[in-house]
Amino acid sequence: MKLFFHFAVVGFSNTYLIGPEGGGNALLIDPGVMDVELLDMIESNGYYVRYILVTHSHESHVKGLGTIGKIYDAEIYGKHPVVLGRSAHVLEDGKEYDFEGIKVVPIDVKGHSGDHLVYRIENMLFTGDILAAGRIGSSEGAVERAIMLKSIQKRILPLPDYMLIFPGHGSPTTLKTEKLFNPDLRLGSQAPSTAEGELGSVREEER
Repeated sequence: MKLFFHFAVVGFSNTYLIGPEGGGNALLIDPGVMDVELLDMIESNGYYVRYILVTHSHESHVKGLGTIGKIYDAEIYGKHPVVLGRSAHVLEDGKEYDFEGIKVVPIDVKGHSGDHLVYRIENMLFTGDILAAGRIGSSEGAVERAIMLKSIQKRILPLPDYMLIFPGHGSPTTLKTEKLFNPDLRLGSQAPSTAEGELGSVREEER
């Protein structure tokens, strides 16, 4: 299995191409932009995009779907049945899926958007906008941020330290590095009840 990385200046987003040695049917993760560079990466390595995994449906991660659909007969997978007006297969949290030898486990991590999934493939985590080098994702408010921190602590941090993190924006990192140096995660680990506390404070303010 090979992993290829594509960075788009438009949206400053990352797209990942995964396929077998020697070419064949391949998988794309988060096609925010379908440009000449990405097309050349796919074609020059002898791949045909058969599957597309979407971490979430924000534009900078899915805008390339329209162009890709005109070139490849690819199936879309994600948390919701419709992505950017296109039908998608709904993935079940924690279930292992086999895409022609590429085994993928979707992990439902809440807080950034209503349809966010993280994908585990072997020792790699494709985290979209949930977790990146030195930060966690953005949220709409205190409640959502508290939910996201709690969800990361429950679903991501228990995974092995050697996991490689490939985010939707920014450079790759490792789970161990983020556990040690990510200020948001370190703050969360020092205060395990942060999520409940923030939720309670918001509810008090609403009364």
